[in-house]
Amino acid sequence: MTPRIAVVGGGMAAARFAERYTALGGPGTVTVHGAEPRAPYNRVLLAEVLTGRYDAESIALPLGGATVRPGSEVVAVDTAGRTLRTADGAEESWDELVLATGANPVLPPVRGLRRPDGSGLTGGVHTLRTLDDCTRLAEEAVGAARAVVIGGGVLGVSAARALAGLGVRVEIVHQAPHLIERQLDPEAAAVLRERLRSLGVDCYPGNRARAVHGGARAAAVELATGYRLDCDLVVLACGTRPRTGLAHAAGLPVGTGVLVDDQLAAAPHVSAVGDCAEHRGTVHGLAGPAWEQADVLARRLSGAEPDARYPGSSPRARLSTGDLEYAAFGTVDETLDPGLDVLRLTDATRGSYKKLVLRGDRLVGAILLGDLATVDALAGAFADGGALVGHPLHLLTRGVTR
Repeated sequence: MTPRIAVVGGGMAAARFAERYTALGGPGTVTVHGAEPRAPYNRVLLAEVLTGRYDAESIALPLGGATVRPGSEVVAVDTAGRTLRTADGAEESWDELVLATGANPVLPPVRGLRRPDGSGLTGGVHTLRTLDDCTRLAEEAVGAARAVVIGGGVLGVSAARALAGLGVRVEIVHQAPHLIERQLDPEAAAVLRERLRSLGVDCYPGNRARAVHGGARAAAVELATGYRLDCDLVVLACGTRPRTGLAHAAGLPVGTGVLVDDQLAAAPHVSAVGDCAEHRGTVHGLAGPAWEQADVLARRLSGAEPDARYPGSSPRARLSTGDLEYAAFGTVDETLDPGLDVLRLTDATRGSYKKLVLRGDRLVGAILLGDLATVDALAGAFADGGALVGHPLHLLTRGVTR
């Protein structure tokens, strides 16, 4: 029998699985059902599309020999009968189902985000999750003078940098004590904040947005302190929530995300990868782990490695937007473990910050901000996990000696 593999979702994890499965010589057919009216693309580069550095076509992702069906939203799955139904009423049979439904933007509890009739977001309020979001925001940014970005994580910083590059004055409101708190320590975040200020972006960490004012169109964001930030645009960058409705309705196990084991299986003949998948209690929500999961599943289902297992992903992140760059690996908060040592190099003049977190002679975490010249050597040392030879300073200056 020639297996029919249906992939539900047209994002980065779906594209990676499809491309790897066909590259590995997987038998049968792969069909990718995407709700968006376009083929899968690299969401990581949306901020660069906003600035005009890339266009929509240049961030398209390869799919190997898979068939892609844009605008084919799957609305129901029957795991017993192995069928799915799309929004237009069409039914399709499958032998293996891969859920790659991704995640939705989180809308924070802020008054005035939605129109009074509940029909959508208030004028001037945007999310940045899709190319259509990007197009709408770019159009409105042309005549805007001021923008408020709610959320100072990776997406919020990227969006703020992109809008500043378009000549918009930007202010970031972030509830956590410092920017990108999941991947940067306070010292790195302080350097990043100064870099952003030099680009025309002001930051308000440790603050919460309470309301959007302006009626039919946003004109100001009110903070919990009562202080108001005037604006023409509001960008919501408050994280994402896994899309699990389809899986839940199909009777599949769901926690925060679709629960999967080390084979990335949620049920017999049903798997999940990417932002919708929860593995060992973790939903990563990052492109790197999503692709690692897709690679493992492709090896297993293609037969190239039938016993392939996903052990989890070590925390890794990298941001490159304009002249803002950082990379973070593993444990970046040494205060969590008294057995850790730290080596730091800070260059306030150049706006760079480098940090190694060590347990004895082994690298367990690192941050590079503003200067990524040694990122490949550092990433290799982190992935290797072995004892470092020579002084670890080499990792921050001219590579590593093993």
